[in-house]
Amino acid sequence: MKKIKVLYIEDEPALGRIVKESLESRDFEVNMAADGGEAIAAFIRTKPDICVLDIMLPEKDGYTIAREIRRMSPTVPIIFLTAKTQTEDLLKGFESGGNDYIHKPFSMEELIVRIGNLLQLTMGQASASPDIITIGKYCFFPLRYELQTEGETRKLSYREANLLMILIENRNALVKRKDILMRIWGDDSFFNSRNLDVYIAKLREHFKKDPTIEIITIKGVGYHFLA
Repeated sequence: MKKIKVLYIEDEPALGRIVKESLESRDFEVNMAADGGEAIAAFIRTKPDICVLDIMLPEKDGYTIAREIRRMSPTVPIIFLTAKTQTEDLLKGFESGGNDYIHKPFSMEELIVRIGNLLQLTMGQASASPDIITIGKYCFFPLRYELQTEGETRKLSYREANLLMILIENRNALVKRKDILMRIWGDDSFFNSRNLDVYIAKLREHFKKDPTIEIITIKGVGYHFLA
């Protein structure tokens, strides 16, 4: 069976060694770099299945690395490792192309579960997503994370695209808030719930040119996507 290839960028030697050895003991193939400046060369050389990036790195931070990776690969999953807890820092990570966050300190069990969940989600999307979906005046390209209308193209973040796919799958029907949180974030904590509010607001802004498209909030329950 082919090993899952992990690109791991971490400048703390002790932590890096522990994580690398722990993943390898569970049959992952781990390619590690300690310098942000080496990350892109390592990505091109190793062609990983998933990337695990520390944010605070010498030469080049994790946000910059994620943006550069996204230009080369729109779908490879990216997990950030960070001690940062401010909402603006986390949103910056998602906007730069990250799929998930793990706060330091973390357990190896949590990291492995999140790697597995992300790989399952992204591989499922790659095999199941159609090339183009029509939503009112808009065309949504799920594999490219793009929303187009009237000659304008908006590039969606990974989470915006995932959220939109869930709403499309439940078009003209109620989708529960908890189901969205569990599917995208893996838990329904208050912090993730706040993030969901932000992404719903972003999608509403994207669709404002077509008044026939509505994302209706059913307070305390979920959302009704009319399109």
